[in-house]
Parts: sequence; structure tokens; C-alpha cells
Amino acid sequence: MEKLLEIPSKLENLSYIEKLIDEISDEFTLNTDMYGRILVATIEAVNNSIIHGNKLSPDKKVVIKINKIKNKLHINVSDEGNGFDYSHLPDPTAPENIENIHGRGIFLMRNLADEVNFYENGKTVEIIFKI
Repeated sequence: MEKLLEIPSKLENLSYIEKLIDEISDEFTLNTDMYGRILVATIEAVNNSIIHGNKLSPDKKVVIKINKIKNKLHINVSDEGNGFDYSHLPDPTAPENIENIHGRGIFLMRNLADEVNFYENGKTVEIIFKI
């Protein structure tokens, strides 16, 4: 199984992600907990790509690839940005960061998924779920 979705970097295109995860949920009969974890983590990854990677430029694309390999769902989200230093991220739970409205996406992905990997200097994030 492989699914591919390419969207322009507009926040209103996040609705396509929910439809894609709905398809995955139906195909693999995911329970509501797993569905929610996958949906939130994927939306966070795409949102980060649109806002931080592609800087809301509708001329730039975000590519979402989903593959099932054995009992794992691999979700890759790639943007056309410059990447970022994913090894030095502030802790959103630290007292000095609690009030920040940004900086929680990767924290959420790491807490919802079984594994999170970055490639291409942070331009691609891979989120892995055991299903």
C-alpha cells in the first residue's frame, strides 16, 4: 500500500490530510485512539512544512507519502524549505516556553508516534506508527 498527496502550501489544504487519514483508517480499521494519534501527528508535520518550511508560499508544495511496511505505517512529509536544526529544539514543557504558541509540533509528533526521523536537513520528517 502506498498513498501520495501533494498540496500547495496553504493552511486551508490541511483538510486534505484529514481525508487521507480517513482513507487509511478505513483501509486498516484503526481504532479511534490510533486514528487520533496519526491524524494529529500528520497534521502537525504538514502544518510545520507549510508554515516553517515553505513559509506559506503557495508556489511551494508539501508532499505526503504513506506506506505500510509489515505492521508499521510510515508517513513522510516533505517541503521545499531550507530545513532546520532538529537536534536542538527548545523543550515546550520548560517553564520559560509554556506561554509560547509555537514549538509544540515536533514534541507532539514524538509523543504520539512510535518513531520520528528527520532527513534532508529537516526538510523531510518520517513519522512511524505500529498498527
